[in-house]
Amino acid sequence: MYNNSIVFSGRIFDIRKRAAVLREQGRFLSHSTKILSHFSGDPDLGPQAPLLSLWEEGIADDRKRCHFRMDPPTTDLGPNMEIEEMKDGGPSFHCDLVDSEVVHKIAQVLLPGLATACVDNITGDPFRNPASVAVDIRKEMVDYLTLRSETYVAEAVIQDDDPDAQTSDHPTDIISDFVDDFAISKRNLFSRVSGWLLSERREDKIDDLVQEMEINGFWLMDIRAAIAKNLLKNVDFKTIYHCKMKFYTAEELADHSSMCIFRSMNCTNEGCSSYFCAVHSDKHDAVCPYKILPCEQKCSESIVRREMDRHCITVCPMKLVNCPFHLVGCQYSIPHCGIDKHLSEFLHSHLLNVLEAIHKGGHWEDLNHRAELLEKSSSLDLLLAARDVKSLTFAVKELEAKLGPLESSISIKDTDAATTLAQESNETGNEVHSLDN
Repeated sequence: MYNNSIVFSGRIFDIRKRAAVLREQGRFLSHSTKILSHFSGDPDLGPQAPLLSLWEEGIADDRKRCHFRMDPPTTDLGPNMEIEEMKDGGPSFHCDLVDSEVVHKIAQVLLPGLATACVDNITGDPFRNPASVAVDIRKEMVDYLTLRSETYVAEAVIQDDDPDAQTSDHPTDIISDFVDDFAISKRNLFSRVSGWLLSERREDKIDDLVQEMEINGFWLMDIRAAIAKNLLKNVDFKTIYHCKMKFYTAEELADHSSMCIFRSMNCTNEGCSSYFCAVHSDKHDAVCPYKILPCEQKCSESIVRREMDRHCITVCPMKLVNCPFHLVGCQYSIPHCGIDKHLSEFLHSHLLNVLEAIHKGGHWEDLNHRAELLEKSSSLDLLLAARDVKSLTFAVKELEAKLGPLESSISIKDTDAATTLAQESNETGNEVHSLDN
């Protein structure tokens, strides 16, 4: 069925070679019973039998040889260098760079997971507190996570064969699941049978323990990051989040390290002190508060991103403002720099608005005629200089005092019609008098 090789997510993993590498590197295999039963139940297992024997024989030795240091290594092989002894004479210098953002996220998961395991492990025990078991449980947790991460490839094969299994392939989610599984395994009988798991007091105790560990420096971030880095490389078999490049010389590795997409770098924007993985440079650049950008409202200035909002709503010459005459009816919103042009182009409209406010109930034709007279007056500059309702109202009243009161076009028409009618009546009477004579 498997024919010595397993095709998984586009990559071919040779199981025999994988098992041999695990044993050479001092790694041990977990869930061996589940894996063995999975393959032994396959009638088409065929050539896999020697592999199963290899796993069975190696488990005991692997457990003795495996050791995981929680402290940083005392020897320094140089930056980004991991030397692998290759019997076949292949590349021996391995780039050790990883996605630092993912490593940080994994490291952040470890402390709450440890606190959860400690709290649930001593629930109902009057003689112990969470801090008293933290050291031992931390060691167990690191061993457990190392064990699970080393055998993740085999577990993934089994899960892939199960159509009902739904798992994420992101390292943070994978390690988070491992941490949850470990915390569950440390629950004592009281926490399992009582309503403790759903109580708010439990969450408070976990939060308090996390805070206490951080204050006392119980498990420093640097140490957790070193552990997280190893866990990431173990589960990231697709090499999406860590570099897989290998080189024959240290010089080649050094040249690659300066260009590797997983190298650490500082933001180049002045004032920004952010430190991130090069693969995330575009993502950081899209949100960096110190990046200089052209004004969003298309003015001629360039502004740092964090000052953009303040610039746009305060001093930007292109910010939209209401017309100064919006209180008397002008509904235009215009760029601040275009106010003068607007006031000049819409003087007649603004005069009408002001005249309507002065002569309430006045006929539109009368007001329009008066506006035209005001525009044709010798005091046009006085009207153009008016910047708001108050100043234009004052100028209009001053000019109207010279023009005289507003005359209704309706009364003028009625007077003209009456005069015409009277004249026609007189002419008719004269004609009748002439005929009588």
